[in-house]
Amino acid sequence: MIKVSVLYPNATGATFDHEYYLKTHMALVKERFGPNLLGYSVDRGLAGDDGATPPLYVTQCNLYFESMASLGAVMGAHGGELNADVPNFTNITPVTQLSEVLVDNRP
Repeated sequence: MIKVSVLYPNATGATFDHEYYLKTHMALVKERFGPNLLGYSVDRGLAGDDGATPPLYVTQCNLYFESMASLGAVMGAHGGELNADVPNFTNITPVTQLSEVLVDNRP
């Protein structure tokens, strides 16, 4: 299984519209990627226990695909459109990491 992690680093002046991201952007992702997208998760960074330590990332999204071929098929067709939507919800330049999932022990 292939995981695409899209991370939005926290920085002074960073803005992120979680409502738009969840309701509009992720709906677009699901629609465009269709059955090639096995599943996804979206996380919001939290401050540390002391409440003063800001999160390293404002938001993180993980997208799961069966193979690099299934990822490549949808990214080639729709990656540009999805990237063009980023300024609608954030001024952060996302960082992307591709990973091979070796163990998935989620319930």
